[in-house]
Amino acid sequence: MAFGLMRRVGFKFWRYMEPRAIFEWQSFYALRPFLKRLPKGDGHPVIVFPGFGGSDRSTKPLRGLLSSLGYEAHGWGLGSNLFFDDELEAEMVALVREVAEKSDQKVSLLGWSLGGLYAREVAKACPELVRGVITMGSPISGRNRHSNAHALFQAINGEPTEQDKARQRHLHEAPPVPTTSIYSRTDGIVAWEGSVQKHGDEIENIEVPASHLGLGVNPLVMVVLADRLVQPDGEWQAFDRRGLKKLVFKKPGKRHFSPNHAH
Repeated sequence: MAFGLMRRVGFKFWRYMEPRAIFEWQSFYALRPFLKRLPKGDGHPVIVFPGFGGSDRSTKPLRGLLSSLGYEAHGWGLGSNLFFDDELEAEMVALVREVAEKSDQKVSLLGWSLGGLYAREVAKACPELVRGVITMGSPISGRNRHSNAHALFQAINGEPTEQDKARQRHLHEAPPVPTTSIYSRTDGIVAWEGSVQKHGDEIENIEVPASHLGLGVNPLVMVVLADRLVQPDGEWQAFDRRGLKKLVFKKPGKRHFSPNHAH
């Protein structure tokens, strides 16, 4: 109980420290010349889904970097990420189908916060079109207590229906494609436990030192994204943490996993 209390206090502390994201944004632009030297992609399409309250404007810097690395970077083109319903889900799936058909290639899906949750669910709907999914600080556990933004989301979208509740019980299940969850123990919006996936084939969790609001521009996150996206289709390998990487990019211990994410 004492440990749980300390964890909740720590989560609250990091929530008040989220303004530090401004330094991550500054670092992104200051290190842009270095970031452009990250491994070049093969030109396959990548769709980036914004976080709750965000739009394509919030992911523009990230998409710009992806384009400079040789990817065909797309926003989601659906305005601000505030409301969710069956129509929105259908539009996201249609977007993936359209991009995949035009490029004649599978699509990588990249989602920030709530956008990562959407990316996973879209991948479940059309896995044959998806090369892989990468989430950043996404509340994938299905547990409301893991997100400080849940109350606001519910206030805007209303009480969940029985269908919503049924879906929520399966949110922790990864899509049947390579899936990477990037998370931070100092995330002040989504508790890091809520972003940890259960062990499985082609499933991994990578810890980075970052704020929630800075995940989409944090230079260390960009290093991970470039490393994950550059892998040839069908040749996925877990992130290599050997050498100095293991000091920066950590992974949760086995004790942090359970089928229902009951930490």
